[in-house]
Amino acid sequence: MLNDWFQNHKRDLPWRADPTPYRVWISEVMLQQTRATVVIPYFEKWMRLFPDVATLAHASLDAVIKAWEGLGYYSRARNLHKGAQQIVERFGGEIPSTREELMSIQGLGPYTVNAILSFGFRKRAAPVDGNVTRVLARFFAIEDNVCKQAVKRKIAQGAEALLTPDEPWVTAEALIELGATICTPRPRCEICPLNKNCLGKERAHLLPIKNIEKELTQLKRAVLWIEAVGKVLVKKGEPGKIMADLYEFPYFEMEELWPIQKIKKAILAEFGLKPQVIGQGPQVTHTFTRYKATLFPFKFRLKTPQEIVGYEWVEQNNLSKLPFSSGHRRILHL
Repeated sequence: MLNDWFQNHKRDLPWRADPTPYRVWISEVMLQQTRATVVIPYFEKWMRLFPDVATLAHASLDAVIKAWEGLGYYSRARNLHKGAQQIVERFGGEIPSTREELMSIQGLGPYTVNAILSFGFRKRAAPVDGNVTRVLARFFAIEDNVCKQAVKRKIAQGAEALLTPDEPWVTAEALIELGATICTPRPRCEICPLNKNCLGKERAHLLPIKNIEKELTQLKRAVLWIEAVGKVLVKKGEPGKIMADLYEFPYFEMEELWPIQKIKKAILAEFGLKPQVIGQGPQVTHTFTRYKATLFPFKFRLKTPQEIVGYEWVEQNNLSKLPFSSGHRRILHL
């Protein structure tokens, strides 16, 4: 029944048209913590730029990060790049088809491995993401916290048990589709194909039970656009930092919005610069990991660029070619 429902109601998504192991891998990594409608243009652009493992492996990291710009969680892009290089070095550019070999590739965890095995190689495997967890917590009326390892194993076993013997990959994708379109946080039980056998449908709106998410830490930052003879001062995120490999403009942390004179004093103290004030742009909000930053952009001008350790001056016309963090990218566009 679930397989029939999926074949009749599945969304038309580009990675489903030709589910090769490579296309499955890229799409599943992109879909982590990102809606399918957002992923579609990124996926299509990625396939134009990096149509296969070898192309991705030989691309520069900057090009990969730039193609990922806007999707967030940039470690995923770095892992894709490194993983492609490992596949070229160890497996001749062909994505392996065994669980053990797949797990040896950087960035591939149990969910992505199962997705590649199921959708890419059509093997019996049950990828369990947040959508499937929600569906099965309700279907089996699981009242325990789904973040506990024992409960995760129980749900994985339940997903495995539901796979049909003839086309298990269809069932696996149907469970994901069901969670994405019908068994959503606000469930539509009346049209669900599993309604008759769902043990938790009367309490569906209360399930699954999860850890309470921590509140976001609020930040305020004065962001500095400092230009000199057509160049702008920027800094590339250091490896291991939250914004690794991403470019940002200089900024200062503030507890409350600083007056312009205080910002000028801070620029002099930090960079030894005395720029001319040009103006102030509209504020921008930027959410990342457990933070929500409100960015207050200020524009300054110098007569000549001065060397500053850890920073670089980039031609203004070339800024759009660099991968920026999302908040600073919006400032660039403004």
